[in-house]
Amino acid sequence: MSRVGNNPIAIPDGVVVDIQSDQITVKGKLGELSQPYDTVTFSQEDTVLTVSRPSEAKPHKAKHGLYRALVNNMVEGVSKGFTKELELVGVGYRASNQGQKLDLALGFSHNIVFEIPSEVKVETISEKGKNPIIKLSSHDKQLLGAVVAKIRSFRKPEPYKGKGVKFVGEQIRRKAGKSA
Repeated sequence: MSRVGNNPIAIPDGVVVDIQSDQITVKGKLGELSQPYDTVTFSQEDTVLTVSRPSEAKPHKAKHGLYRALVNNMVEGVSKGFTKELELVGVGYRASNQGQKLDLALGFSHNIVFEIPSEVKVETISEKGKNPIIKLSSHDKQLLGAVVAKIRSFRKPEPYKGKGVKFVGEQIRRKAGKSA
């Protein structure tokens, strides 16, 4: 029994859901997202969207929860949006942006210039005495997660000094160095 798939999706005001035979489209104040689907059926009554599966077969159960979660993220994204914050920990680590180009100084011989997709809004915060913060926001949760993962992959946090690109509030598991 899919516990995630059985939960109904509440559709807030200002969000329009369009269901076709193989694709679902969600439009809201922040944008428009669409997702192809198969083996499940969507039904909408007023402000509630429910997902049902044709049988109790294992692939149908798996896709039941998957598509419910994807559509719920789409509805939440076009109504509220998603935000992720990255923190640069390390001496001389800096971040700045000009439009959609993110310029990162992460201790390499050259700066990394990363082109951010147009659907993701980027903002850099640099205060004296504090670590630089990169704030990314978008209505597409999948794209936002991919962009954040790519930025983090440039310099992952290391376990000895904790230097690198990490999420704000993330705890890094630390290791003891060499014992003398």
